[in-house]
Amino acid sequence: MPGRGMADLGRILVIAGVLIAGIGAVIWGLGRLGFRGLPGDIRYETENVKIYVPLASMIVLSVVLSIVLWIIQRIGGR
Repeated sequence: MPGRGMADLGRILVIAGVLIAGIGAVIWGLGRLGFRGLPGDIRYETENVKIYVPLASMIVLSVVLSIVLWIIQRIGGR
């Protein structure tokens, strides 16, 4: 069927957009509740400088995304 690839691409983009918006809402909500990172994140603040390096947060996010993608790959049968 011609045009089928464009319909699939559109569906994928909509799903990706909804997921990104959902993740953004969760992060925004956590920030509003006072969550400022995990232990292991580096924070340096002076009067004029603020530096935040979320090392522990990046490692946890990487592990979680790796597990999710592994599960999706197993379900997809690839």
